[in-house]
Amino acid sequence: MPVNNYSGREAKSFTDSDFLQSPEARSLRIGAEYLGPERRFHDAGVSRTIIFFGSARIFSTEEYERRKHILNKELHDAIEEEKPLIQKQIELLSKHSEFSNYYHEAVELSYKLTEWSHSLPIEKRFAICSGGGPGIMEAANRGAYLAGGDSVGLNISLPHEQHPNPYISDHLNLEFHYFFMRKFWFVYLAKALVVFPGGFGTCDELFDILTLTQTGKIGKQLPILLYGEKFWRKVLNFEYLLEVGMLENTDLELFRYINTPQEAFEYLKEQLTQILEL
Repeated sequence: MPVNNYSGREAKSFTDSDFLQSPEARSLRIGAEYLGPERRFHDAGVSRTIIFFGSARIFSTEEYERRKHILNKELHDAIEEEKPLIQKQIELLSKHSEFSNYYHEAVELSYKLTEWSHSLPIEKRFAICSGGGPGIMEAANRGAYLAGGDSVGLNISLPHEQHPNPYISDHLNLEFHYFFMRKFWFVYLAKALVVFPGGFGTCDELFDILTLTQTGKIGKQLPILLYGEKFWRKVLNFEYLLEVGMLENTDLELFRYINTPQEAFEYLKEQLTQILEL
């Protein structure tokens, strides 16, 4: 006689959600974040990307106006004790709205690149790729969307603010848990990089790629553009690093400052055409 009436089979380990989320299965999750995107890119025919980095906190002029309208309404309805804080938020928003030109210029550049890419044979086209979130990331995907092209969003699960923007192509909207796997997919397919103003995350991504290029770990030709020379020269004093011997002259040739969508487009078109001819 059986000890009990149970006659079912145990779940296989690869269908056991508790196991798959356990520390022991970390290597499987990492592998999935390599193999899953690889299959998606293959199925979509994406083998070359142009990466846009930049702040999640730079919005369009319309978005700044919308937020300002909400704050003004809150100011009108607030009790006296609350008004100084709201007024300070309005002043900060007005100051930050000066960066909205970068959003619109990212849209324009992405549009131009996507439109040009469509003139190439299918097997030689480039897809716009962003971090998938708001701000400059949204602007990059938006430009591609307006030009009638597909674009990639490599999103990352974060506690705050990072949600997929509505302009990513549905079949190219990827979500990552591991930052290093997300960074791998940024670099692996990239043929050019445009870095708009941003904070810690943007600088982290920029320096990762500069370091990989400087050390020869990225062996391919990879044009790197710092968009907004005035901003980047204030934030990063590369000339001082050169002066004190932390960099060499050749290191400053790894990137180029760019200030307008047309200037960026013409340079990238020239560089990417050379890459296609290699």
